[in-house]
Formats: sequence, structure tokens, C-alpha cells
Amino acid sequence: MEPGDLFIPVDTIEEEATLTCDAKGVPPPQYRWSLNGTLINLGLDRRRRLSGGNLIISSLDRYQDVGMYQCMAFNAAGAILSRRASLQFAYLDHFKVHTRSAVSVREGQGVVLLCGTPTSSGDLTYAWVFNEYPYFVQQDNRRFVSQQTGNLYVAKVEPSDVGNYTCVVTNSVTKGKVHSSPTPKIEVNFPDNVSAARGSTVTLECFALGNPVPEITWKRANGVPFPSKVKMKYSNAVLEIPSFQQDDTGGYECVAENRMGKNTATGRLCVSVPSAKPQWIQAVKDAALAIEERLHWECRANGKPKPSYTWLKNGQQLLSGDRITVVDGVLSVSALALSDAGMYQCVAENKHGVIYFAAELMVLASPPDFTGNVLRALLKAKAGTTVTLECKPQAYPVASILWKKGNLPIHINDRVTLSPDGTLRLANVSKSDAGGYTCFARNRFGMSSTTGRLLVTDPTRITQGPVDMEIIVGESIVLPCQVASDPVLDVSFSWAFNGQLIAKGDGHFELVGGRTAGDLMIRNIQLYHAGKYICVVDTDVESLSAVAILIVKGPPSPPDSVTVEEVTDSTAQLAWSRGRDNGSPIANYFIQTRTPFTVGWQRVNTVPEIIDGNTLTATVVDLNAWVEYEFRVLARNSVGVGEPSPVSVRTRTEDAVPDAAPGDVGGGGGSRSELVITWEPVPEELQNGESFGYIIAFRAFGEVSWTHVATSAPGASRYVYRNDSIAPFSPFHVKVGTYNSKGQGPFSPVVTIYSAEIGKERILATILNVSGEGQRHFGPISFLRLHQVVYWEDDTKPETMGKVRVPWNQTVVTVSGLAANTQFFLTVSAFNTAGTGPFLPAINVTTKKPPPAQPPMNIEWTLIGSQLSLYWEPVAATESESEVTGYKVSVMLPDLLALGCPSVNSVCHLCPPPMDFYGDGASCQVNRSAKSYVARSKWGGSGGLIWKTLEGIHNKCLHAYQ
Repeated sequence: MEPGDLFIPVDTIEEEATLTCDAKGVPPPQYRWSLNGTLINLGLDRRRRLSGGNLIISSLDRYQDVGMYQCMAFNAAGAILSRRASLQFAYLDHFKVHTRSAVSVREGQGVVLLCGTPTSSGDLTYAWVFNEYPYFVQQDNRRFVSQQTGNLYVAKVEPSDVGNYTCVVTNSVTKGKVHSSPTPKIEVNFPDNVSAARGSTVTLECFALGNPVPEITWKRANGVPFPSKVKMKYSNAVLEIPSFQQDDTGGYECVAENRMGKNTATGRLCVSVPSAKPQWIQAVKDAALAIEERLHWECRANGKPKPSYTWLKNGQQLLSGDRITVVDGVLSVSALALSDAGMYQCVAENKHGVIYFAAELMVLASPPDFTGNVLRALLKAKAGTTVTLECKPQAYPVASILWKKGNLPIHINDRVTLSPDGTLRLANVSKSDAGGYTCFARNRFGMSSTTGRLLVTDPTRITQGPVDMEIIVGESIVLPCQVASDPVLDVSFSWAFNGQLIAKGDGHFELVGGRTAGDLMIRNIQLYHAGKYICVVDTDVESLSAVAILIVKGPPSPPDSVTVEEVTDSTAQLAWSRGRDNGSPIANYFIQTRTPFTVGWQRVNTVPEIIDGNTLTATVVDLNAWVEYEFRVLARNSVGVGEPSPVSVRTRTEDAVPDAAPGDVGGGGGSRSELVITWEPVPEELQNGESFGYIIAFRAFGEVSWTHVATSAPGASRYVYRNDSIAPFSPFHVKVGTYNSKGQGPFSPVVTIYSAEIGKERILATILNVSGEGQRHFGPISFLRLHQVVYWEDDTKPETMGKVRVPWNQTVVTVSGLAANTQFFLTVSAFNTAGTGPFLPAINVTTKKPPPAQPPMNIEWTLIGSQLSLYWEPVAATESESEVTGYKVSVMLPDLLALGCPSVNSVCHLCPPPMDFYGDGASCQVNRSAKSYVARSKWGGSGGLIWKTLEGIHNKCLHAYQ
């Protein structure tokens, strides 16, 4: 840290002043100070003392302490000087004590009152007091106070101006003020020539005396208007030009004018020659050079005027001599000696200032030393490569180098070379180059050596590396990486995936192998595992690598942005965007839909029927009118079917006239004089629009015209027509139609029903048989309208009996839910709306035993080519179970969509007949919703099933009956 300039107010001289100086060095430096070039003897000076390197001056004296101070720091290594710093005192003396004569001025004349500034140091400001403090003269178009001379100018004296005037001078550093005795006088103008530095602010003053008060105007001699930056102040008495530039140079005129005449003052502005104290642009650095080496230091500084240079060693000026050359800012010393060590300074100086820059020179002298830079005890190198043996001892001056192999000097040739820095290079090494190598280093202070052993190894080869592969998502693979290497080498393996090192602990990757193998196992491969894999083999002497590209294929990613573009009553136009094909081109798309009336998603028919992978639009057909649909799209490639797309916005199809008629139209029965008509209501998804209802039409046998009745209840399933003229059990033709807000739909086929009956009749029936696993089959039975079957477990006929009622035209009924291996009693009676007829005599039967509860055990299978063999352990029935007569085999199949089955209601017969089942024929059937394969056998021997190849499955897909 160097001292800075100080400006101290005189009125604080009782305080202390501190000039800073702080330098670094080993050992810590000591300090001396000089004043105006003379060393300060601190031992004899009680007012000056050192604190560290700082000079502290107490009881300041404006006459003894003013001047230029400089600090010197020194230790055993040398000495350096600081910059020179000035110490000045700011003061303002009092005006000389004398009475000034009064100034007599006629009214209307001008006057100048001279301030007569006393001696001072520091920047000053001026003001005038009128008569007494604090009444200061206010500047206006008549009055002006110059801040350059301190004079007060009054352009036109008025009676109110009569009085005493006092000049007040303020020192901006000391803040002290002095007052003159009252006095007046006259005149103002700016210099004929004014020099200003670029970028500075220039002010020109002009004030005129006259009666009337003159008006001040300014203009340039060349007539060019003033730029906008120029400002006029104090009624134009001051012209201010900020940021002065070359364009602002030239002549300026101040014109003072009143009705009595005008006067002109002129002057010129020019750019002053720039001046600046020196600034370093190139400095020197500390140097540590060997004895007998050459020192070359150069320093450069800029400044105006151009600075001159001197060089100091330990604070003393250096001059050119036998080994020393000092030219401008360049210092050269040849053949350095130990005595040349020390602190050097480059000094740059012009009239505006002086600057210093210091650097230390160390001169080194020592014998060769290999500490920290010895040859490797064992150096391994691959045969055929180039080996570099460095010999770099620390030696001052530089040592001469000699190499030996064993005890023999090494001979230089085309293959063996020695660099000037002592480096030995062996090209195309072989086993014969192996052995011990010693480097000897010598200078005039001594000799030293270092020894190492060279081992030449056989090259390492990758015997089996990874190869490019294609693999399916979810599979696992091993990428091989195996080498043959010299036994003395340490071998390590690493893998990089897409430029990133595979870290240990990744659950998908595992490195397997031994010393010469570093295979990479990848488990459960995902799509993001596709890319470049590099096996890197590192040994003591070389690094090898092998590259493979892994392509991972998977089902397509979901299509995106499914939109419904156009809708009719039975179709919807869909569009979507393509998802990623995941390594296998998209073969085709298919569309699924969901409505409030369906369970889950169902595939729908489209145009085109098969949507290829390059098509991104399709029309869904066979939709129901006036139903809200949601759609999604799935893509398929050679790997499989991908995940579905996001669901489309729910869209309602347009309404239409009903196209479905009620089903199961019938009726009959009821009370006397009633015709009861019933039907199966049309499901909501088939009503095709709003305001749905039914039209009931009926007529008696023999009549031509129909009676029509409408009901607006979409869920209605029954209508009763009452008329006393209806005879009991009379036949009627009946049909039921539909309608909605769009119009009338179709009628059901005409059926015949009968009006209500009036009595009970006996029926005759024959119970033919009881069969099935815990089930009873009755029939045939002749009856009138309905049959009622009653059953119970014993002949006490408890109140809780089982009952089953069937239509009059049905002659067989199955009674289900009975307990197995149990005796039951059963009877039958006729039944209609009038009541129940007499029962037939009861019969008793016993239900069969239940099937075996134990499943087949120890299931095994084998797959050879396209033939799959399945084996199991047979089931032995217990005494309370029925005998085993066969086995059911279920096999889960892939999604039948991948087989190309064209619609939801498709059945694929997958077993090409005959199917071998140990000599017994078998059949199988798979429907789409079940996604399972079921085969039934009629043979109950020792377990076993062999089915043959399923070639031709695609051709077995058939349209199912509706």
C-alpha cells in the first residue's frame, strides 16, 4: 500500500497526519521516509514516528511539514521505493486591513467592485454582502459575481444600490470565510484565448455596464447555431458548454446592447493538449533465474508528456555497465551472478507525476536434484509403441545429461533419440528394449542420477466384442466384451451408453466376467435403452474400445390428439396424430368406442375397414343415432398393440327416425273384458332421438281396420284395453311400433293373443325324466295357459316349497339350484289369471353326486418347435363325488385383434381337426371377449394332451351369428 496525497486544513494542525506505507517480503521489510528527497531522521524528530510502515506526523507545521514524501521498504533481499505523495495545507488569509475609498457613480452608470482576494491555498468561492450580514447580493440581469476573480459587476446603478459592499471569500477545504472592507470598482470579459480539455465543462463570463441595463447575447464567430447542450445562466452572463469537444472550438462573441448602442467582446476556444501522469501498460514480474543465465526485463507506461524511465536496485539507481544495459524501459543483465539478486524497481516519470513498479530477482545455484521427479520404478509399454523417458532434474545452472541401459551408454540412432532437454525417446519398442535405464545429470556444483525399469508387453486384443442387435422391449441380453492380454497387465472394463459412463448400481445393468471378460448384461430392456454402447478396455499401457448399436423395438406409443371432425346419425369422422413407432413401423390402427350403455370399450367398424399405418383419418360406421360416444385409437406394429390414445371429447350422434321395433310382443290374460298387450321395451341406445314412445295397434279376428293407441313412456312394456264387449278368450291380432321427434319407426311382426279367461281347467301331464347335475327336466306336458312346477325335499309338504312357472306352450323346464345327492318330490298344475288348477300325483327323484372338488395336480409342459405338450396328475373322485369323465383345458391366447378378427362378434375356431387327444377327438372354441382357449376331452384316463401347430389360425376367423 502506497501513500496518497494529503490536503490538510491549517486549523486542524493540532491533529495528526498519517502517510501509509505497507510492503510484503520475507523477512518482513523495514521502512525509511524522505521529505523533498532528504532522509527523515526519526531518531531526532519528536513530531514524526513510524507505526509499521506508516509515517505519523503530530503538531503539524504548515511551513516545516509541507512537501513531497516518499517511503522506502527494505529487507535482506533488497529495497523498493513508494510513489511520492504531497502534503499540503489549505488556508485562507485575512484581507489586508485598510479602508477603501468610497466609489461615486452616477445613477444609470455601471460599476465594478473589486474583491482583492487575500493569499490562500485551496479552492475558493465568492459572495458579496450588501450593507450587513446576512443580506447577500442576489445575481440578476443587473448584478453578477465572478467566481474566477471575485469581483461584483453592476450593469446599471440604481438609487437602491447605494450602501456598503463586502466581499466574502470561502475556502472549500477549510470551510473558513474572510470578509473584505467595503469597496467598489468596474469591468468584465472572458480571455482572448481559452484552452479546455476534451470532455470538460467550459464556462465563459460576460457582463456589461450601461444605462439602460444592457441585454447580453452570445454567438459563434462562424455563425453556426449553438448545440442543444449549451446553457445560458444568470441572465446570459455565463455561457456553459458541457462535454467540450473538437466541434466546440473556434471564436465566440459576447454582445451587450441597449438603445444607446452595443459593444462586443470576442475570444477563442481551443482543445488543450492532453496531459496525464504515467500509467503502467507493461510491468515486470518476479524472476528466479539460474546463475550465468541472462535477465531481460521491460516495463512500459503511457502518459502526456511521454514519461522517462529509470531503474533502481535496492533503492539505488542502476546505470549501464559491463554486464548491465539500461535503455529506456529495458533492463538487461548478462551472465547473472549471485550478487545480482535483490529488489528492482522500474520508475516512470513525467511532469505530472512518477510511478514505481517492483520485482524481485532470485539467482539460483545448486547441484542436480531428482527429488520429486524420479523415473518410474517400473514402466510398462506395449510392443511397437514409442516410449518417452524424461530426465528433468532441478539444477542451476542447467545440467548435462547422460543415459545408460544397464552399465552401457545408450547410442543414439534413427530409433533412439535424445532431446536437448534430456528426454530419451525409444520408437517401435520390442522385447529387446526391456531393462533398466539410468539418467545421469551433472553441472559444476555436482552430479546426481535416477533409475527405472522398462517392461515391454504384448498388445491387448478384443477377441469378442459387442455387435449391433435388435431386441424387443422386456427381453434381456448380454453384450460380450472379451480380450486376450499379456499376463503382467492389469485389465479393467467399463461401458458407456450414449456417451455417459454406466454407473454401478443401475438395476438394469450388470457387469459380468473375470480378468479377461467384461460382458454387460441388460435385464428387462426398455425403449430408452436403445443407442450406442461402447466397451472400454483399459490396461497399464493402452486403451481399446468396441462399439455396438442396440435397437429396441416395442409396441407403438399411443396416438395423440384424437378429434371428431364430422358426425351424422350413424357415422363419425375421426382424425389423430401419429405416436412413436418404437423401432417397428406402424402396421395399422383400429378404433374403440364407449357409450353410457356399454360395459368397457368395444372395437367398431370403420371405413376403410383396415386402417394402414400411414392413414391418420377414418370414418366410424354402424353407430346408433342420438347416443353420446367417446373414441380412442390404438396402433399395432410387428411387436404388438400399443397403449390407447387419450379419449376424444364426448360427442352425440344426430337424431333419426327409430329403426328398431319392440321385441317379444305378446299378452293375454288379465281380468274379465280386458285385452292385455305386452312387449319388450326398446333400449334407450336404440331410441334414436327425443320424445320416444310406442304405438299399440290391435284388431279382433276377422276385422280389417286397426285400433291405434300411443304411449309416450319410453320404458312402457304393457298396455291394457278394456271393453265389456270383449268375449273371454277371444283371439286378437296385435303389433307394437315406435316413434320419436323425427317420425314414426317400424312395427313389430303381428302376433295373436287372447283376451282374459274366466275359469280353471284340469291338465294332464307326464313327467318324463330327471337328469343333469342336480337339475330336473320335465316334459312333455299338455296344458292350457301356464304350468306351475312345485318341488320339496320330503313328503310332509312344508309351507316353503319351490315353484317354477312356464308358458303354456312350453313342455320342458329345468329346475336349478337343487342340492346334490338329495331326494326331491315334484308335481305340476295348470295356472292362469283365474287361479291354480289341481296338481298331478307327486313323483320322487334323487339328484346326482357333485363333480370332484380336487383339481388336477403337478401340471408340466414342454415346447418343441411349434408343438406344446401338457401333462398333469389325474384326479381320483371320492365316494361322495361323481366319477371323472374328462378334463377341460383352458389356454390364454394373445389379443385376437392381432390375428385380424374383423369385429366384436367374431368366433375363431383354432383347432384344425382332427385334434389329437391321445386318440380321442376334441373340439375348442375361443371368443373375443373371453380371450381364452378351451378344449374338452371325453377320456378320463391318465392325464395328457398334445395339440399340433396352430398354422392357419388367421383363416379360421369367422363372423359369428348375431
